[in-house]
Amino acid sequence: MFGFMPLIKMIILIVNAVAILSEDRFLARIGWAAQAEPQFGVGQDMSIKAKIVNLISATRLLTRMPLILFNSLLIFYELLLG
Repeated sequence: MFGFMPLIKMIILIVNAVAILSEDRFLARIGWAAQAEPQFGVGQDMSIKAKIVNLISATRLLTRMPLILFNSLLIFYELLLG
């Protein structure tokens, strides 16, 4: 049975997978490391690869604390309601 809770679990697992990607070990090896400093005016002509790298970096930065909360709530939910 597909419901709302499996969808939430799937989203949390995908965001967890993106958040734990190591830039030094994995992303730099395949050539997807973030640029040190973006230059002024370059943002409009960015390639799709650069946009994906920026999305991964932003996801890692902005979801660190909320993921701790969501993972804790999900574990608590699973322990109580199984």
